[in-house]
Amino acid sequence: MTPRESSSRPAPAPDDRAVDAATAWAAAAAVPDPELPMVTIGGLGVLRDVTVDDRGRAHVQLTPTYTGCPAMETIRADVVEALTDAGCLHVDVELVLSPPWSTDRITAEARGALAAAGIAPPPQRGETVDLALPPACPRCGSRRTRVLSRFGATACTALWVCGPCREPFTQVKTVR
Repeated sequence: MTPRESSSRPAPAPDDRAVDAATAWAAAAAVPDPELPMVTIGGLGVLRDVTVDDRGRAHVQLTPTYTGCPAMETIRADVVEALTDAGCLHVDVELVLSPPWSTDRITAEARGALAAAGIAPPPQRGETVDLALPPACPRCGSRRTRVLSRFGATACTALWVCGPCREPFTQVKTVR
């Protein structure tokens, strides 16, 4: 996807169903991440901004978790569909690379959803983390874990295994 693409879909003629920015934001923020479907792009902090003009045209800014993220094309299409379904007559999606995305943008709710799905969320900014300390197992809480692969199903995750419960788990890598 180029840094700025737009999509128009046939829509009904403008009427009293004006879509406001809050409605558009809510529709875009609710789009699930295609690689981590237990969280939304709003919860991951991929959604940066949504504006809607008086003619029902939406402008959406997204920041990928890393440059070249293959999920961005799917996310763009899903955002266009969600906002069109919400009543926007035209949706323009822009990739914003600066400042870059960081794991600090992940909400507390999304961190909880990751943990509930067995994925170790990255530490929050300000949380003291010993760099030699492995992530805690999201199932049993043990830190007796070891890395199986520096890359999991996606480039932004790693695969770990817990010693005590022997369960494998995914960890979202810290990016700051």
